Amino acid sequence: MNIIFEKASRKDVPIILQFIKDLARYEKLENEVIATEELIEEWLFDKEKAEVIFAVVDHKKIGFALFFHNFSTFLGRAGLYLEDLYIMPEYRGHGYGKAMIKELARIAVERGCGRLEWWCLDWNQSSIDFYLSLGAKAMDEWTVYRITGESLRKLSE
Repeated sequence: MNIIFEKASRKDVPIILQFIKDLARYEKLENEVIATEELIEEWLFDKEKAEVIFAVVDHKKIGFALFFHNFSTFLGRAGLYLEDLYIMPEYRGHGYGKAMIKELARIAVERGCGRLEWWCLDWNQSSIDFYLSLGAKAMDEWTVYRITGESLRKLSE
């Protein structure tokens, strides 16, 4: 497999946003993307709140992973949270997704993190099967809660 990993820089903001939109389209959530190039640049490169690595094959960026550190009080150390993983459709099924997860695991271990975790949509059986094949375990005893938009604003008052 001829793959390398490349850390994103400011010049990559347009392709990062394009991959986000492509992933949202795949997940049937395209109407929820309100991110802009300006927001991506601010939060990834000015505030440094997340990181992106690209999967590169034959000098072409074929996918990306966006991740950031979280913290486990039980483990007493940080973990890596994978927000998005996307491989272009024509490159799927060739091991590039697995290579990307392995690279994230390598980064997590190198940084002393206690775990690597992510969410997956319940309907996405092909991804679920893929994650299980890697040794991932579903956290089915936990429910994700979220406050956004107007509810978040009201709660902050």
